[in-house]
Amino acid sequence: MRVGVLISGRGSNLASLIEATKVADFPAEIVTVISNKADAGGIAIARNAGIPAEVISHRDYPSREAFDAELDATLRRAGVDLVCNAGFMRILSDGFVDAWRDRQLNIHPSLLPAFKGLHVHERVLEAGCRITGCTVHFVRPAMDEGPIIAQAAVPVIPGDTVDRLADRVLAAEHRLYPMALRLVAEGRTRIVDERVLIDGEDAGAQAPLFVPAGH
Repeated sequence: MRVGVLISGRGSNLASLIEATKVADFPAEIVTVISNKADAGGIAIARNAGIPAEVISHRDYPSREAFDAELDATLRRAGVDLVCNAGFMRILSDGFVDAWRDRQLNIHPSLLPAFKGLHVHERVLEAGCRITGCTVHFVRPAMDEGPIIAQAAVPVIPGDTVDRLADRVLAAEHRLYPMALRLVAEGRTRIVDERVLIDGEDAGAQAPLFVPAGH
């Protein structure tokens, strides 16, 4: 499966996906990386891995729809089958999302549907949660919504700071996103009534990841 990755920042999830695709039996390859910001660290990560990367700045387009049309055209020229949002800080238009329906993934640093949007870790600590985590899901027009493919649970440790919690959740993201991409690329996911069913998995294998305290 030919994957295009959308980024806006440092590219740590991109790096984890690139590392996963180096495994001989991984069923997907990253064929292009697109950033809406010229200073995104992920651009260098992609190019150092030999993956074409380019910048399409949303500031160069008169509307969200015009930017998304160029994004869509660029992905199609690269022969992309599946889009992975990896820290892409843009709300995509309904038209773009519909064009890539069931062919676009996103990762979010909470156990959706809890804590959609920004400043997740601050809100988790303010709410006194004992467990948080991350989610990979198919993209839908509403922000941070869509059928859930996989989740990883991360404990909130007494005395946690936002940075410490964010680091542990990010480590879980780096494990979760490649696993979810593998499931989709192998054709083992089906969406039924907006829920993801995973073929060929026993009950244990379908259980969420749990990241032990301190990891």
